[in-house]
Formats: sequence, structure tokens, C-alpha cells
Amino acid sequence: MSDSTPEQVLNDRVRVAYNAVSDEARAEKVAKQHGRGKMTARERVAVLANGGFHEFGALAGPGPAQQGAAPLVAPGDGVVTGIGYIDGRPAAIAAFDFTVLGGSNGATGMAKLDRCAERALLDEIPLIMLMDGGGHRMQEALDSRLAAPGSQLLLRLADLSGHVPLVAAMMGPGFGAPANISACCDFVTIVRDMGTIGISSAPLVQAATGENLTNDEIGGADLQAQRGVVDMVTSDEQEALDSIRAFLSYLPPSAAGQPLINAGPHEAGDGAETIDTMIPASMRQAYDVVEVIEAIADIDSVFELKRTHAPNLVTTLVRVDGRPMGVVANQPRVHAGALDAHACEKAAHFIAVCDAFGLPLLILIDLPGFLVGAGAEETNLVRRSARLGYELGAATVPRFVIVTRKAYGAAYIAMGGGRSIHADLSLAWPTAEICAIPIESAVDLAFRSQYESAPDPAQARTDLITLFKANVDPLLAADGFGIDDVVLPSATRPMLAEALRRVKRRPPRVPQKRRSISPI
Repeated sequence: MSDSTPEQVLNDRVRVAYNAVSDEARAEKVAKQHGRGKMTARERVAVLANGGFHEFGALAGPGPAQQGAAPLVAPGDGVVTGIGYIDGRPAAIAAFDFTVLGGSNGATGMAKLDRCAERALLDEIPLIMLMDGGGHRMQEALDSRLAAPGSQLLLRLADLSGHVPLVAAMMGPGFGAPANISACCDFVTIVRDMGTIGISSAPLVQAATGENLTNDEIGGADLQAQRGVVDMVTSDEQEALDSIRAFLSYLPPSAAGQPLINAGPHEAGDGAETIDTMIPASMRQAYDVVEVIEAIADIDSVFELKRTHAPNLVTTLVRVDGRPMGVVANQPRVHAGALDAHACEKAAHFIAVCDAFGLPLLILIDLPGFLVGAGAEETNLVRRSARLGYELGAATVPRFVIVTRKAYGAAYIAMGGGRSIHADLSLAWPTAEICAIPIESAVDLAFRSQYESAPDPAQARTDLITLFKANVDPLLAADGFGIDDVVLPSATRPMLAEALRRVKRRPPRVPQKRRSISPI
């Protein structure tokens, strides 16, 4: 006869229930996950939430299966949810569990995810989703009664967008709902040779189109990084979780907060001592703009996003004097830094994220213009280039614009050059060349008949180019007050540091307006 009290019996029942959903109680499933080279959902949460994790919904079970399907066994309904502390700051975390029905999305699991989103909204903290598996759970999907209500998750994510940071990590199959969820996020990381992302997996693609593809061929990590679907590819899960921690370190917990300022002293990055000679005077000579950014920013603070997508433009988070900011820079090593549709879209999204969370923007301009031609027009460049200017114009955070070298025509305006966006600092370096069109092209377009009728056409063309180049000088740009100043590259970092301490966010330009309408 047991000596346990009724209270002890009740407590033991709760302990048994919790033990049943633990990794220790599911050794076979855990071993299979480890055999795939993966952590379990709970192990991932433990690594990410280095300050502790307060779980909710651990005892939740699956809803009723549809008629004709066997009763479901799904501990926690395949998702671990709760509030975790990352470097001392809280975040709502949902980790999908591939060991439970392939991480598929059941009604209860989606309710738990919605609960995470609700806490993120009310507590004004980031929402982080660690994806592994997912998509509709077939045992619950083939029933009109269960499917008809749809899901309010995208509505919830729309509420959270721009209010709190949204983060997704693709750490396994990520087709269907996980792909839609990640598309709403501000930062998406994926593990190479482990994570995939796409609308439909290989079996469904083959059934629908007859294409015989693998999941990696449809939505592999490096492939989707090149397409701009994800922001960062990592070599393993630890690196992916570290990248989430790093990304969040630049942002406040919500749009209502202030970005964290790192305590000093703040050392300049690599190349700071040679930055005055880093930009070649020759417009035909390329250089790596990332090295320029590193020379301006605090040491080891450059966190580049979408590195392999639209590489003609760089988007990166940095710190200057300990203060986080975003940098958008043309990359002369690719297409001479010219803007195409992908680069414009990449920059526009990044600018929106920075503006939402109060990160000032530094724009570094060195470009010959837009990429042109029938191929460029097929990419909807007209609207996507307008989206870049639209986001810069709508931004209320401090914006600092520097012409480092080439700055021509409408692309110069789209990048916010001169007085185009009322930048808080509008500067040029001594190597800057600002005009409506490259001199050589202008001479060939407007003065061809003049130099071809000369006794020596080649010399006449050269003379015209030399004549007009004398008018293209950053000192003339400053003389007409089209920019605030011409400064040495080495003077830029202290100028930015001073401005970051002083300049405030601006109010909306048209406060009574309900919303703007994006070009795309």
C-alpha cells in the first residue's frame, strides 16, 4: 500500500507527463536526429537561449486526426515554444521538432506558434522560429472541417512586422508553411547541406509538374542565398544560432526601444590607416567596397547580409563608435557597382528593416548608373529602382550619404545623392565624379557630329572629353552647395561618430497620411 499523499500523486503525474515529452524519454527518436547530424529542437533552444528558457505548451497534444486516420502521437504537437533569454534579453522562441511527425504543422502546434507571436506582440520582444520540417500535416490536412478555417499566422506576422524583429532559421526541410513564414522575417539563416526552403518539396513538385528534382535542387541553401531568399548561409547549426544572436545584437527588442550602444573604447577597423588611398582615382579600376566599410566601422563589427545575392550592392550592419547602423554601398567589383532590379530590391528591404528599428543609414555611392537593355527591363527594373528611392524617402532614421567615386544620373538620385532625400549629411570624397551621365557617353551622344567633322576626329573627341571633365569636380559640387562638404576619407569616421550622437529621427513627412503605396 502506497504511503504517497494525494498531493504527491498529483505531483508525480505532472512529472511523468513532462518526462514523457523530454529528449531523454525519446531516446530512439533523438538518436535518429543525431544520426542526421542534427541537434534536437530542445538542444537548439538550449544553445540559443544562453540565459535560460521558460517553456509553455510542453504538455499540449495533437488535435483529433481526420476520419480514416489513426490517432496521432505527437509530444508537444511537434513544436517547442516559450520565452528564452539571449544575452540577457527575452525573445519568444518556437523550435519545430522533426522527430515528431517530421515537424509537420498540426492545429495545436500552430496554436502554440500563434501564442509565441502573441507574446512577442504584447511583450515587445523578438520572435524567433527554428525550422526543421513542417508543412501541412497530412493526417489533419485532408478534411474540410479542419482545413476550412485556414490560418491567421500571416495576419499575425503582418502585425509584428516592423514592430519586433522576426527571425527564422532553416535547419532542415523548410517547404510550405515554413517558407511562407520565413518570407515575412527580417533575418533568415540556413544551414548548408541541412536546410532547404521552397514552396513545394520534390515529391509534390514531381506530382504537379513531372520534374524529377531533389529538395536541394529546388531549394538548397546556396541556391536560395543566390536568389536572395535567405540572408546568410552557415556551415553548421552552432554558426546559425550564433548568427541569430549577432543579428539581434544590432537591434532593439522592438521598434519602441533603442539599439544597444556598445561600451568603449571603440577601435577603428582594418584599413583605417590607409583609407585615404583606398579608392583608385581611375574610374576603370575596381576595389572592394567591403574593405572601405571595414575601415570606417568599428573593428570586427561588419555583419553582411545577402552576400551572394545581387553582389553589385552590399548591405551590412556595422557599429561606429559603438552605435549600430546599416550600410548600403555599391560594389565596384561587380558590374562596376551598377544597379539592377535585384540590387534595388535587396537595398529597399534592408533600408526598411533599418528604418523600422531605428538604425541610421550610411549610403556609399560609386556607380555608373542602372544596368540597361531588354534583359534589365524584363526584371521590372523600372518599379524596383523606384522602390529603392521610395524606401530611402520614407525612412525617418538619420541618413548619411557619401559619394566615394562615380555618381551618375537617375541612379545617383535613387541612392539618395545630394539633396535628393534631405540627408542629414551629404558628402563627397576627393575622388567623387558627379554628373548626369558619364562624360565619354555624353560626348558620343551629343557631340558626335561635331568631333567627326573635325580634321582629327579622335583628337577632337579627346579635347571635348577633357573640356567637360574640368566641370566635373567635387569642389564644384560643394561650391554650388549641392552637397554639404568634400572630406577626406580619413575624416569620415569621426564625422559619422559625431553625427550619430547628435542627429535624431525625423517625424513622418506627411503625418496625416494613412500609408504610402509601394511601387511593387
